[in-house]
This record gives sequence, structure tokens and C-alpha cells, in this order.
Amino acid sequence: MSKDSSKAPKGGSVPIPKMNRGVKGFYRDVVREMKHVNWPTRKETTRLTGVVLGVCGLIIVYLFAASKAFETIIGIVLGGGN
Repeated sequence: MSKDSSKAPKGGSVPIPKMNRGVKGFYRDVVREMKHVNWPTRKETTRLTGVVLGVCGLIIVYLFAASKAFETIIGIVLGGGN
């Protein structure tokens, strides 16, 4: 066996890298990564926010209608009437 094989993970586990840079190094890495982010424009953000709110509205209407339909069906089946 070679010397490197003794450092291999056992049992299929993933080796965890040593993080000796501390909090300052972590935040430096965060700032560096945030500069690589492709941020959306204000127009894109507004449009996508509208899409999300519209989909939420549709889901609310669908769930309300389904709730009322089931309420009516259960009421008829159990003899409650309305």
C-alpha cells in the first residue's frame, strides 16, 4: 500500500477540507463570489416579481375554489344540504 491510500476516506464518506482561514477569510471569499454573480436588472426583477405574485394569486383562487367545492360535496354527501 502506498502512503496516500492511508488518507483515503473510509466507508464512502467525503473528505472535508481543512478550513484554517477563519472568519476573515470566509467573508473575503463571500465578497469575491458575490462579484461573480450575474444580478438581474431592475426591469427583470420587476417582471419576475409580477410573475411570482400572479402565480400566487392563481394558486389562492384555485385552492379557495377547491375548498368550496369539497365543502359543498361533503355537505351533500353527509346530508347537510348547502
